[in-house]
Amino acid sequence: MQPDAKMKFGRVDLEVTAFGFGTAPVGNIFREIDEETSDNMFQTAWKSGVRYYDTAPMYGHGLSELRTGHSLRWKNRDDYVLSSKVGRVLKPARKQDIDYAPWTNAGRFKVNFDYGYDGTMRSFEDSLQRLNLERMDICFIHDIDRFTRGDEQPEVFKQAMDGCWKALLELRDQGVVKAIGVGVNEWQVCHEALKQRDFDCFLLAGRYTLLEQESLNEFLPLCEERGAAVVVGGGFNSGILATGAIEGAKYNYAPAPADIMGKVSRIETVCAEFGVPLPAAALQFVVAHPAIPSFIAGTRTVEQLQKNLDWFSHPIPVEFWSELKAKGLLREDAPTP
Repeated sequence: MQPDAKMKFGRVDLEVTAFGFGTAPVGNIFREIDEETSDNMFQTAWKSGVRYYDTAPMYGHGLSELRTGHSLRWKNRDDYVLSSKVGRVLKPARKQDIDYAPWTNAGRFKVNFDYGYDGTMRSFEDSLQRLNLERMDICFIHDIDRFTRGDEQPEVFKQAMDGCWKALLELRDQGVVKAIGVGVNEWQVCHEALKQRDFDCFLLAGRYTLLEQESLNEFLPLCEERGAAVVVGGGFNSGILATGAIEGAKYNYAPAPADIMGKVSRIETVCAEFGVPLPAAALQFVVAHPAIPSFIAGTRTVEQLQKNLDWFSHPIPVEFWSELKAKGLLREDAPTP
């Protein structure tokens, strides 16, 4: 698989590159990235043929959108695809009055959840201004999952299926966005949203990986049936599929449990047998599914980005995937490259 491969975006009149550039890190999550490093990553991705960029108001309290707009401002607008999100409205505030965690030295905005019609329209317009763009190609309703909202999730979901949905339909009809969807951490939420509303697409973080294929049961087949595209982020399950089963390895933002460590170790044994880097297998597996046109990777340095690009195009023999299935390390019905 090549990073610059153009993939049809479900039923929508869009093509995205198989490798997408994720911008959460340039929002200064956990630690700061300087302006030069941020821009260098954008330009490196561009020179490598990457033409899909994903951002959100949440990332760095607006900083990610500002940096994305800055780095893409002289590119031909028709040459790339950009997605952002709604569900949060940013309001200007003094830095000393803002709780930034987990972001560092981020934008001068307080973040407020808002899934109503008016809030969605405000969020969308504000994003275009931070991005310095006249349109957004893809817009996701952000974080209406239990992982983010806890016990409030059922009510938040209902609000979004009413307010956000109505606003995004109007924006799509106006032509300022081409595809509308939901971006969350749980495939079950995406599945329920698709059953209730005719969404074009989804952004799913970490729930379809070498370690997790439960979404093959119901969600991904429904996406194929309805022509809904699924963009996947978090393909390393927050770390362990990049680092391997080392001491302190992270799985879904926490220390990896023993069973996950054991499974990854067994996958690594097969990787060693075929000379395949574990991260290369993790990246390429995701985009083999016919409903998944793009994998989004977020990086902190140009070197990390270049590694991801190299892994994405690393040759992997067909026999490697067959061996994973033969050893029970991958579902038999999981599509492979």
